[in-house]
Amino acid sequence: MTVRENVDLSQLRAFHPLNRLSDDQLVVLINRAERRVSRPGQKILERGARDGMDFFLLKGAVELTAGDGRQTTVTAGSEQAMNAISRLQPRMFDVTAVQPCQFLVIEQSVLNNLLRSAPLEHSDDKAGEDTDMDTDEDHRLLMEFYAELRSNQVSLPSLPDVAWKVRRLADREDSSVEDIGKAITADPAMSAKLVRACNSALYRGYSEVRNVHDAVVRLGGRTTRQLVTVFAMREVFRSRQPELQKAMDELWREARTVGALAYVLAESATRVAPEEALLAGLLHNIGAVPVLVHAEHHPALLASPTELRRAMAELQSDIGSAILETWRFPDTFVEAARHGDDWFYECAKDRPQLVDLVIVSRLHARISADQNEGLPEFEQVPAYRRLGALELSASRSLKLLTAARERLDQLQDLLSPR
Repeated sequence: MTVRENVDLSQLRAFHPLNRLSDDQLVVLINRAERRVSRPGQKILERGARDGMDFFLLKGAVELTAGDGRQTTVTAGSEQAMNAISRLQPRMFDVTAVQPCQFLVIEQSVLNNLLRSAPLEHSDDKAGEDTDMDTDEDHRLLMEFYAELRSNQVSLPSLPDVAWKVRRLADREDSSVEDIGKAITADPAMSAKLVRACNSALYRGYSEVRNVHDAVVRLGGRTTRQLVTVFAMREVFRSRQPELQKAMDELWREARTVGALAYVLAESATRVAPEEALLAGLLHNIGAVPVLVHAEHHPALLASPTELRRAMAELQSDIGSAILETWRFPDTFVEAARHGDDWFYECAKDRPQLVDLVIVSRLHARISADQNEGLPEFEQVPAYRRLGALELSASRSLKLLTAARERLDQLQDLLSPR
């Protein structure tokens, strides 16, 4: 039925991208939406469907089933439920209620129209200033661009084939070293990178490794899986357009720096696997890639480096988390992509997580590049406090990274093009 009764606006503001709308727009949205209820066992969405609707889970829990049978449970109020359920179309999952559920359902076209006129957020230093016509036009472009991305008019990048195969094999209990080795050997460039990594200062043993099989044995399945994905990521940051490739190269340099810093911090004083931290750092800005690609179709946006950077900063967290969900990465990676650019995000988990390492690494990367404007004090960043074993302070953390310079150089060398 159509929703007419009062709805808690604060509950709606917990959802992305509803948190971009004004109170008046949320009231309009409520009156254009439907509230649907579902009983346990009822199918809500079907994989492959294109229905043009967004389903926001208000109450209950649902089970998402992928084409290969892999299942994930999403509960209302959880991190995974902060976006529309299985929002990419055609639908990537079958969605079935496992508890009595309540949804807010709205047409994507209606939500996109609201987003196009969403209020422009001002930074503190611009508070009180009048918004001129140029700013309004820039904002209109940004909101149109965002709406196109949400309407699946933009193609998300695919996980490189070799990385996909190795990740799937490494997750299977019945996979052998030979199975993983064969998948890697099918890609000669990847084979060379993995053997080189195994013989680098980071992983070398008493003898030199000469083939992929021995490299997988030395590294183990988990580390091999992460490193193959790390090496494959460079191919995602590619464009046939020279101007866009320059921007892609800048994104990759930033990703490489944040990844190396995250590796060093993880290795220093957390239980997070350093290779996972490295990969999370490399993926933290993956959402900017489709923004750059799609900007080619928006000459006004492409012609303004300032607005293009703003678009990437505004959109990369939402898009990045969508990409990693599509690639079926663990929730910890999705969380790091979604909140890694939020200095004040505080993870609910007790122990340090990938998102903490990404936030702190980004902070150090900005400082190292003399980009200090707008940065918070170290003590104000929850992720900093959560890395308690490091007993971090501004001076101690910088000393730690100075002492780890050799390790950082080794990682940068490993990620450099060959």
